[in-house]
Amino acid sequence: MTLLILASQSRYRAQQLESLGLKFVQVATNIDEAQKAHETPYEMALRLSLAKARAYQSAPDKRKGPSLVIASDQTAELNGKLYGKPGSKAAAIKQLLEFSAKRVVFNTGICVSNGERELNDVCKTEVTFLSLSRRQVETYIERDNPIDCAGSFKSEGLGITLFESITSNDPSALVGLPLIALTRLLRKFGFDPLTDTSKPINRPPS
Repeated sequence: MTLLILASQSRYRAQQLESLGLKFVQVATNIDEAQKAHETPYEMALRLSLAKARAYQSAPDKRKGPSLVIASDQTAELNGKLYGKPGSKAAAIKQLLEFSAKRVVFNTGICVSNGERELNDVCKTEVTFLSLSRRQVETYIERDNPIDCAGSFKSEGLGITLFESITSNDPSALVGLPLIALTRLLRKFGFDPLTDTSKPINRPPS
């Protein structure tokens, strides 16, 4: 049986993968996530998703047996400027006020690797924000506390009310793991989430 490895500490990506009903193991990867000189946010998302998959595959304590490693990384950009996770409520408020009435691009890189072969993609999502007042932004940050989210919002929650529109060929990408792209890549490795015999992670005991 193929073991799925989610090379990420993100609880949001884990929840997304759980929604597919698959059993997987979540592991952390330790890589340098700093932007390189002259690297675009798109290139950064692709590079980091590849680096996370490779970090697990080369780890001396990785699990034995056939496995597929899933790794993802997301960048946010406005007029070419990179935005990361805010890390504090004050920084989140500042980010959202900068995004007000503007179009922000989110690049979500995805990589699937079996150690010998790796397939990857980057899903682009354009988010147009409403014209937001400071009171609206502060109220939102206080209610959703998205300080560990790139872009300072949770689109699966109250954050959706901040937007005028979302344009993407994979709406799930905005949360952090592009599930349409992921399942397409998994099938290229012969793993189909619809027919695989892995015991669903959320199946109640019989």
